[in-house]
Amino acid sequence: MDNQPLISIVIDNYNYAQFLRQAIDSALNQDRQDVEVIVVDDGSTDDSAAVIAEYGDRIHAIFQPNGKQAAALNTGFSASKGDIILFLDADDYLLPDAVNQIVEAFESGVGKVHFRLQVVDGSSQSLDYSIPSAGMELSSGEVWRKLLETSSYVSAPMSGNAYRRKTLIPVFPIPDAYRTTADDYLMMSTPFYAGKLASINDPMGAYRVHSDNQWALTTVSGSRFRRFVTHDLQNFELLQQRAKEKDLEVPDDLERRSMGRIWSRLASLRLEPQEHPVPSDSAFQLMLWGLQALWQFSSHNFPKRIIYSVLFAWVSLMPVPLAKQGLTWLYAPHLRPKVVDKTLTRLRTLVSS
Repeated sequence: MDNQPLISIVIDNYNYAQFLRQAIDSALNQDRQDVEVIVVDDGSTDDSAAVIAEYGDRIHAIFQPNGKQAAALNTGFSASKGDIILFLDADDYLLPDAVNQIVEAFESGVGKVHFRLQVVDGSSQSLDYSIPSAGMELSSGEVWRKLLETSSYVSAPMSGNAYRRKTLIPVFPIPDAYRTTADDYLMMSTPFYAGKLASINDPMGAYRVHSDNQWALTTVSGSRFRRFVTHDLQNFELLQQRAKEKDLEVPDDLERRSMGRIWSRLASLRLEPQEHPVPSDSAFQLMLWGLQALWQFSSHNFPKRIIYSVLFAWVSLMPVPLAKQGLTWLYAPHLRPKVVDKTLTRLRTLVSS
């Protein structure tokens, strides 16, 4: 690719003043000169405006009434001029060489580059795992084929993605239905317009887990998983819509091929069965679907498949307090006791030997 493309880093912010400075600094301090930094403040009521004012004309600042994440990204994309666009949540940040690595990954035919993020806490201290986890390889190539095979692919949260402008033009503006889940909308839509995806499996930035993050799991609750299920159903409808636009056939059982989607439904059902949004679900049926998705359609290695098989059975069949403990260990690795981590490591070693 052209070695000197303009890169636009769009930072969307709402009441993250305590993290915003680190996000802006990480964008400004990239090891390149051809970077524009756009900060869209979406109606913050904290000290964000004062933080933004410190940077003067080093950034392009935009203030708008609160319209949620999608509105902020729509504004930022409209204001951007870059050939490559990166959306950075204000509570995350980039490593100094991130943009260099991203530009190098944009070879001919690549419309999106995604990369791993190191997970940190509210004080920027590493929690010793990444997202996606180190054992999961980010998807690459014609990922739309993977979507039509399993209805999902291994990717990163919003801050772990960069796009060619021509990939984004057909999918913008982001609809208001995705005002709080714009990353889902982009993750499901862009593979159909990106051509190929490229991946960087080393961390290029940090994803922050803290109490104010609406999606990061700091505790396990039925209401949180119920939200995941609701958005999964919405995402599946979007996938069907994109496939139809491209005259692509969707398998009848596609919705049951995603292990992650089944995990969310199982967790929601076990933790708060009366509020679960899919009344026809049963724990035993979801367990069977989950095992089928794991062994037939997932890319996990053999040791992980054994571990996840045990977890599916545990969460499906054990009393709720024990099922909740299993979900906590699965979705919040930083909350796992050290003895559990050591046991899992030994199990992986035994199974793979």
